[in-house]
Amino acid sequence: MKVNPYLNFDGQAEEAFIFYKSVFGGEFTGNMKMKDAPDGDKLPKDEQNRVMHISLPISENILLMASDIMPSMGQKLIKGNNNYISLHPDSKAEADRIFNRLSAGGKIEMPMADQFWGDYFGSFIDKFGISWMINFNPQF
Repeated sequence: MKVNPYLNFDGQAEEAFIFYKSVFGGEFTGNMKMKDAPDGDKLPKDEQNRVMHISLPISENILLMASDIMPSMGQKLIKGNNNYISLHPDSKAEADRIFNRLSAGGKIEMPMADQFWGDYFGSFIDKFGISWMINFNPQF
């Protein structure tokens, strides 16, 4: 079984994923717009370029995916603290690199630091409102 984080945005999915691509590298494996769906040309003009689906591999086993909400369909984005993306890099240096790049323009909750449980850990909310945890365990 694979578990892939799926994020929702309010018209910022593509911008967010361009930013995430600048951090993780790689290429999008999908980037479809609402206008490309059947009857997409009948959507409100300001919603036609919203993202129907975008995906970016961020590691060998993780595919980060997202879409934009559609206000014309009654959808409303509610940002909250009920979801985090927890990343487990292979080194302290990689943990710092990811933390520093992804947290730019966001709100740091816990700066990267050695923790009492033995891991090197930090958390933040990025500039798009997505919550992230970066956790390096030197024993694994």
